[in-house]
Amino acid sequence: MSQFLDFIPILVFVIVFFTSDIYAATAALMIAVTLQLVVYLAIKKPIGRELKLTFWVSMIFGGLTLFFRNELFIQWKPTIVNWLLAVSLVASHFIGKSNLIKKVMGKQISLPDEIWKRLNLGWACGFFLAGGLNLVVAYNFSMEFWVSYKLIGGFALTFAYVAITLIYLSKKGYLENEKQGPAVEEPEIEEEA
Repeated sequence: MSQFLDFIPILVFVIVFFTSDIYAATAALMIAVTLQLVVYLAIKKPIGRELKLTFWVSMIFGGLTLFFRNELFIQWKPTIVNWLLAVSLVASHFIGKSNLIKKVMGKQISLPDEIWKRLNLGWACGFFLAGGLNLVVAYNFSMEFWVSYKLIGGFALTFAYVAITLIYLSKKGYLENEKQGPAVEEPEIEEEA
């Protein structure tokens, strides 16, 4: 259900943009993100750091977009969110004592610390790349294309990261019957002549 709730503000943004303009869409996004938080509180669902970050960046950059009547602020919002997520993951790797990816996924799968470190840095690179791609699209394509990219591109990139993660874990043998632990290669024993 939370994936559906997370999708609603973006969907509202896109629908309002294509039926009105970027400023109405920005206001609608700000309202939708606020309502999303209210729903989370009403159903007593914990509000994660990513949602808090998205809320505050939406409020700040949406507010700047509306105040200055300049759409570049809202176009920078996905980049700021992605880059802050990347910095958080890198900081948790080098500064913090807990790996953020392990903290999020550790209950679903058991992995060695080295693999958690690789996943953490891999996802950080992915978020950094997503932020950069957003800017490429924002500065080189029409507003209509950017809004469509925001709807489709963000989800496509996330799906690609998940697929790459699953392929990586599968190739390393960590998805082979997870309850028994990772596949371990038997050492080769040479027969004596």
